[in-house]
Amino acid sequence: MQYVNTWRAVAAATGASDRSAAEEGVRLAYRGAGLPEPERVLWADSPKAAVEVVEKLAGAGRSVREDVRTRPWARERRRVYDELGPAGWSTLWSATGAQLWDTTAALADRIRTGVVAELATVPEDESAVRLVLLDAVLGQHDAAWLAAFDGRGERLTGLAQVARNAGWWWPYEHAVVISERPVALHRDEAGRLDRADGPALAYRDGFALHAWRGMPVPPEFLDGLPSLTPERIRAEENAELRRVMLESYGYDRYLAESGAEPVHRDETGVLWRIALQGDEDVTMVEVVNSTPEPDGTHRTYWLRVPPRIRTAKEGVAWTFGLDGAAYAPLRQT
Repeated sequence: MQYVNTWRAVAAATGASDRSAAEEGVRLAYRGAGLPEPERVLWADSPKAAVEVVEKLAGAGRSVREDVRTRPWARERRRVYDELGPAGWSTLWSATGAQLWDTTAALADRIRTGVVAELATVPEDESAVRLVLLDAVLGQHDAAWLAAFDGRGERLTGLAQVARNAGWWWPYEHAVVISERPVALHRDEAGRLDRADGPALAYRDGFALHAWRGMPVPPEFLDGLPSLTPERIRAEENAELRRVMLESYGYDRYLAESGAEPVHRDETGVLWRIALQGDEDVTMVEVVNSTPEPDGTHRTYWLRVPPRIRTAKEGVAWTFGLDGAAYAPLRQT
């Protein structure tokens, strides 16, 4: 677990890179691959800027990513796999790299998508940008698989040192391009990019990604969230953006202010439904906590349930993983 927590921090690190430490890691990786050290090391403020540097790079030679990253990793994985056996390897991966894989892989994919979107202004440019991105070693975002091998040998020392101290990097025969780490990273409890009042991921040169609970959104979209109205929400044609608006505005507030009518009442609560053009209905159960607050009042809760729900009791039961007929609490709390 100590390695997982260490590498989780590496993957989420922001702020200026330790350039001297990162460059020493690059040299270690080259020497470990049996290659001469690169003659030039160039720095860029973001992966986007690094791609632009690579595209203009002259005399760099061929990409050596296969030599410094892919082959050493494959050999080390084979060594550990042979040492531990299939079950042992599975246990090791589950306890280390698997803990970080989903969030780091998703973040790397989002960065690639953002770089392509900004640099491939016409469709003909997209393949060229993607080819450059294929040459990248992901640095700090290789944290998942580096966590699995930490403390198990020195073959990956150079790669790990770069990852601890910098962002993505591009290794070529005679030159290396290294990206700075982001200056800001905002995620929700599930590890998804998430910020309502600015970029969820930002680099020092202005390259940024905006997202709400993992969903990409335009920067100007977030600016309008504080001034939302039910009318503006209904007018949004993009169903995914409308869901973001509803989450920001609050489903209960939206129902209260949009003239929604209750469709069912029973002893468990009130079922509300409002239709949205081009999307599923917003269906919620209003329930009152039977346990009073310290001031004697009873708090009201709104529970979103699937549109198929037809009664309040069925909706409350669904939140407990039951059907309506099976839901019969002995005591409400």
